[in-house]
Amino acid sequence: MSTARTWAVALTGVDGHMVEVEADLSNQTPGFQIIGLPDKALGEAAQRVRNACVNAGLDFPRRRLTVNLSPANLPKAGSGFDLSVAVATLATGGALRRESVRSTVHIGELGLDGRLRPVPGVLPAVYAAARAGFTRVIVPHANATEARLVPGVEVRAAVSLAEVAVAHGADLEVDDTEPVVLPARVDAADDTVDLADVIGQDEAVDALITAAAGGHHMMLSGPPGAGKTMLARRLPGILPPLTETEALEVAAIRSLTGDAVTRLDALPPFEAPHHTASAAALVGGGSRAPRPGAIVRAHRGVLFLDETPEFQRAALDALRQPLESGRIEIVRAGFAASFPAQFQLVLAMNPCPCGNYGVRGAECACPPAAIRRYAGRLSGPLRDRVDIDLQVARVSASRATSGERSTMSTSEARERVARARAAAAERWRASPWRVNGEVPGERLRQGALRLPPAVRAPLDRALERGAVTLRAYDRVLRIPSIVL
Repeated sequence: MSTARTWAVALTGVDGHMVEVEADLSNQTPGFQIIGLPDKALGEAAQRVRNACVNAGLDFPRRRLTVNLSPANLPKAGSGFDLSVAVATLATGGALRRESVRSTVHIGELGLDGRLRPVPGVLPAVYAAARAGFTRVIVPHANATEARLVPGVEVRAAVSLAEVAVAHGADLEVDDTEPVVLPARVDAADDTVDLADVIGQDEAVDALITAAAGGHHMMLSGPPGAGKTMLARRLPGILPPLTETEALEVAAIRSLTGDAVTRLDALPPFEAPHHTASAAALVGGGSRAPRPGAIVRAHRGVLFLDETPEFQRAALDALRQPLESGRIEIVRAGFAASFPAQFQLVLAMNPCPCGNYGVRGAECACPPAAIRRYAGRLSGPLRDRVDIDLQVARVSASRATSGERSTMSTSEARERVARARAAAAERWRASPWRVNGEVPGERLRQGALRLPPAVRAPLDRALERGAVTLRAYDRVLRIPSIVL
């Protein structure tokens, strides 16, 4: 029998699909062909595998070699298949034990010298292998730490193809080879960001805690220097820490972007793209392989859009679907991918292009038409998805120079948010929702928690006059989160 099989993983978004890599030798004109919908990078694996085998001192078959990636109708992309192609090739020639390679998943890119190079997406790939029932995975040395974050899988880290061959029974002398490493990831110092630094914005701090307690999206409107960015950057610190499952989801997304993943971080992520970002930069995309955008990287955390009216209108409107569904679907001619996108949106904007409209003691030079156009860059449907709209004023000079600190620290706010979310979880224990921001409007309008008619009267009249939409009506009902 001249066929050998091993396994690899194809990623579509954050979802991994097991791919059986089978190699077959035939007595035809020598050649090397990879079939099964490979992309250009994977098609070039034939030359990388050939050179890596020769330079590692391994016998490369000198017959017609065909490598099939099954299922054949699933598109495969990237250089992460190199190692599995090389292992199947060597096993079909008898250099490796076929039984050993058949029960192992191989992930990694090959250099021409035979060294294994790191690839993005190792964490979701190993997680997919674990769900499929595989217990042994071989990855490049640089990806070993993130691969070992998945429990229940034996992860073997290899520096070179020669090490992998020895692990599968090859009689080969392995030289000391310097491993390929990933650049170190620099983490921001989170302990310097505390809510106690916010001075003179007690109403804004209360709104921030309410947003965190109920999972509400919010908008901060005010002149430059009022502290909008300062407030937004402190929201992740008062959110509940990520559970192990949530932290694994966030780490898997970071792995897809090529970041070095060395641990599971319990702090919710914070993404603040520049206002020149395109719609593709926000939602993600790519011509052959999908890459996560800013809203996917903000999954389980906060997406902050500073200078919101300066963003492209198409980019802002692209947020509407993920805000409703918690997922983003990327469809291209060659693939379709789905990414999780459950985030809290924080928008910040000035009152006018110059920023001085309505500011005491400041002069606004913007004509009324320019002010209306500036505010109109945010569409009505997007505004309807924002629960809290807060006006933020500048702090007076006397308070700014007094040296005082806020009475509410990040740790105290986090405890209040945790108690409020525990109360909301108890309130909605018989439903799939856990915070007020997730509850559909009809449940609030018709359920047992419906507000008394006297309390709803002003809101009902505004709805009848057309002053608010039904979505805005529901948004007001969601806001009274219990902040203990």
